[in-house]
Amino acid sequence: MAERKKLNDISARHDGESATASMIRVNQAGEYGAKRIYAGQLAIMGDRTDASRSISHMAEQEERHLAAFDKLIAERAVRPTALQPVWNVAGFALGAVTAALGPEAAMACTVAVETEIDEHYSEQLEELGGSDPELSDMIADFQAEEQEHKETALAEGAERAPAYPLLSTAIRLGCRAAISLSKRV
Repeated sequence: MAERKKLNDISARHDGESATASMIRVNQAGEYGAKRIYAGQLAIMGDRTDASRSISHMAEQEERHLAAFDKLIAERAVRPTALQPVWNVAGFALGAVTAALGPEAAMACTVAVETEIDEHYSEQLEELGGSDPELSDMIADFQAEEQEHKETALAEGAERAPAYPLLSTAIRLGCRAAISLSKRV
């Protein structure tokens, strides 16, 4: 794990860019992706299920997270990811497909994504230490809400989704790839 992180940090800064700028870029991309996942889920589910109400609430929080990272991107002149058009389509598609499998699969998607984001935010907080209190506080605040999303999704039946272990593993691998790519591209 530490070796993978070290390689990611080195490659993220190959062009002299700061680690903090890479963090802001990848976090903004992740919040955008989360927004699109929930949009895809709600497009399929509408407001017909209890899960839809939970997803709507989580989507509102993701909107707040995205707005905060959009603001930091502008204030700190950080280049956003060039992959946003990909995350736009991929996020919506992932949300729509998981929702089409049923409310439990939609919740399984949330658990998988939030598991990776929790780990990702923990790594960032460790790397930041006390060097950027504004960013650290923001990440810690958002991490707590992401953990709540995971707990809500588990309580609403995520583990009862069809082929849960396979679905979760595939989504988690996709998240790891998206994080790695968005740090650099």
